[in-house]
Amino acid sequence: MAMAGMHIDPRMDHSSPARGFPKTEFERRLAGFQRCMANNHLDAVLLTTEPNVRYFSGFLTQFWQSPTRPWFLVLPLDGEPIAIIPEIGVSGMQDTWVSDIRSWPSPRPEDDGISLLIECLSSLCRRYRRLGMTLGPESHLRMPANNVQALKNGLAQVDLVDVSEDIHNYRMVKSELEIEKARYICDVASRGFENVASWAQIGMSEMEICRQFKMDLLNLGIDQPNYMVAGSGNRGYTSIIMGPGDRTVGAGDVLIIDTGSTFDGYFCDFDRNWAFGSVDDATRSAYRTVWQATEAGFNTVRPGATTTDLWRAMNDVMVDGGSEGNDVGRLGHGLGIELTERPSNTHDDFTRLEPGMIMTLEPGMTYGGGKQMVHEENVLITEDGAEWLTRRAPEEIPVIK
Repeated sequence: MAMAGMHIDPRMDHSSPARGFPKTEFERRLAGFQRCMANNHLDAVLLTTEPNVRYFSGFLTQFWQSPTRPWFLVLPLDGEPIAIIPEIGVSGMQDTWVSDIRSWPSPRPEDDGISLLIECLSSLCRRYRRLGMTLGPESHLRMPANNVQALKNGLAQVDLVDVSEDIHNYRMVKSELEIEKARYICDVASRGFENVASWAQIGMSEMEICRQFKMDLLNLGIDQPNYMVAGSGNRGYTSIIMGPGDRTVGAGDVLIIDTGSTFDGYFCDFDRNWAFGSVDDATRSAYRTVWQATEAGFNTVRPGATTTDLWRAMNDVMVDGGSEGNDVGRLGHGLGIELTERPSNTHDDFTRLEPGMIMTLEPGMTYGGGKQMVHEENVLITEDGAEWLTRRAPEEIPVIK
């Protein structure tokens, strides 16, 4: 089926936040984390993944998609960051606030920056002989295992300390400049979702609908539709992490699209549901239940409340609404420079909410003998409650005729 025409929201404000951050933002981030390092008696912290390197340096590039080269950013206990990176990235790093840049001609499998890195860390780790690295949950090192072993051997007198939780906790609370980018991407994606009902039709495939949606989002002002999944099925769908596929959406079907699109490296993450042709009572009721669960979560959000409070408020509504269970494992999560960040809205997370945190509210329930219904919105924790970052979905499931 031919694609429908492009739809641009006439209310579109073409202005967007400034890209990047001033040097003062990075100085603030580093100074705050160095206080954490001092409390933990760390001489330095080694960062090796894109979000963490970008958070402290401003180095934003798609080149991380290539697994060939490792990248290192060292945070000393005193002083500014040190970038130890392949030569191909030097000019890009020079455009950031980082001035101490050390490089090697990568790829060089026999020594891909490891000797340079060991030399740097050996000179720093002399006071406490403790080096922080992201070794715990929701983290990885993004370097070959034999290089990790070489690093351990080269720093035999230095203790490697897990700082993954410290990094996660530090990044949870966003600055006003970060929040500005989050507001923008959530609003743009919301407008894209609101357009869907005007052009999506019975007979289009999941892939066709998502392809058109991506083009619409790009024209509205996102940078990338980094994450987009879709699922459909008669009277409901059975997966929220697969697709889109070539399945044709027919009368009586329900379609979900979930997107994590970005602007200047900051994500939105939310979904929308539609029925096609008609909607049965069970699906209508399930949609209304998860919508009300999201409302209950929003009304629970306030500084001092916990992620477990959010989980309980949303889960209670779904249990009362006849939920047959929840296979997702959590009902939302943190959001920022990664599609999903800590914390998680679970029954045993108990993370206290603070102003400046950005969270997803994502109640999901099973109904109708195995069908799923998931609803997700993005919110900002404020001093006295919460602010919707996404434009609220309609209370009743939209039906596309």
